[in-house]
Amino acid sequence: MSEIDIAMHSHGGELAEGSPYHIPSRKLTMWLFIISDAVTFGALLFGYGYLRTASNDWPTPFKFNPSILNVMIMTVVLITSSLTMLGAADSAKIGNKAKTRRFLWSTILLGAIFAGLHIREWFGLIDEGVRLFQNPWGSPLFGATFFAITGLHLLHVISGIVAIAVIQIPTETRNGRFRSIKEFGNIKKRHR
Repeated sequence: MSEIDIAMHSHGGELAEGSPYHIPSRKLTMWLFIISDAVTFGALLFGYGYLRTASNDWPTPFKFNPSILNVMIMTVVLITSSLTMLGAADSAKIGNKAKTRRFLWSTILLGAIFAGLHIREWFGLIDEGVRLFQNPWGSPLFGATFFAITGLHLLHVISGIVAIAVIQIPTETRNGRFRSIKEFGNIKKRHR
């Protein structure tokens, strides 16, 4: 029975309404999540840009060391974690359990490193007096917009770590049953 057939029948066995877009539910849900995530981040960045251009005393507090250097390291860590996630998906598609596990644990580790660097950046700004609506360098809205944008991104990364752990940890404890990881790899392959 195909995924579409399963989705068409509810728990009682009666026929459920099919997708009007001829897209499997999982794929549609993922696309809606990605779109809503992009719109949310876009709205926050637009608000930040508007406030920055409208304010005469918007600060530029970031010095090369440690702030810009920290952001450069965070960017490399984030891009690398994306690559390890792609490696996990590809390894799962071909059924290589050990390689998939290594890639997923690497992704979790890199996500945790990114979160730690992010929090370190926050503590550095807080030590310098930046708060949500308080800023020693100029506009008090700087703190609100900076912490909102970076906080949402940090929440996004931590949610990803938790989601990967929810997939990964049960596979480590199910006596070699690798069903959820294999499904993870096959979902990407099936819906291309």
